[in-house]
Amino acid sequence: MIRLFVLLMMASMPAIGDVLPIVTVTEEQGATQYSLTLQLLALMTLLSLLPAMLLGLTSFVRIIIVLSLLRQALGTMQTPPNQVLLGIALFLTFFVMAPVFGEVYDTAILPYLNEEISVDAAIAAAELPIREFMLNQTRQEDIGMFVQIAGIEAIPAPEEVPFSILAPAFITSELKSAFIIAFMIYIPFVVIDLIVASVLMSMGMMMLSPMMISMPFKLMLFVLVDGWTLVMGSLASSFAIP
Repeated sequence: MIRLFVLLMMASMPAIGDVLPIVTVTEEQGATQYSLTLQLLALMTLLSLLPAMLLGLTSFVRIIIVLSLLRQALGTMQTPPNQVLLGIALFLTFFVMAPVFGEVYDTAILPYLNEEISVDAAIAAAELPIREFMLNQTRQEDIGMFVQIAGIEAIPAPEEVPFSILAPAFITSELKSAFIIAFMIYIPFVVIDLIVASVLMSMGMMMLSPMMISMPFKLMLFVLVDGWTLVMGSLASSFAIP
């Protein structure tokens, strides 16, 4: 999948100084024919693969899950709305993945556009930073589980892990990390809910919803501790290379 993605990305990029012809118009016997170039076809194929690549090979999964569970912990229903959460997760993903994308561009795409290396060499160079990022965020036990399921013998080095095993292991590790972070965020808000429910019960107000009373206190706590800064900083730092 990584090789296909990089190949399509580089195939969709014209050489420096060339113009990308989108539509070729030819007239034969009074009839006009239109033909799309292979570069445009590769570009359209790349665009169709971008959502899957974004979800499966980057930090997007962990970030969006934590933000969604944070909204549930606050009890604010649909605030922030889904579009806002997706935008935050997308730009934070770009921030986290910026070093990886920069290395791919410097070591693979730019030399290929300058015609300094071949396509095969560019694909091999672009694959290394992505695999390194995924390996740094993947737990060994998750890789071992998929290796055992696939019936593959012991892999001598992490760099030799097949992508068919690395991708599901990476997503599994991301789900684990996301729920661990979300659990730590949930604890103080659950304590507030318990305190408010106990106070209402002791006052005999059993018909009053504890969520309606606890939400202002949870929002006040979240604002006082500068919660958004803490959450964003924790998410970004969780991807640091161990």
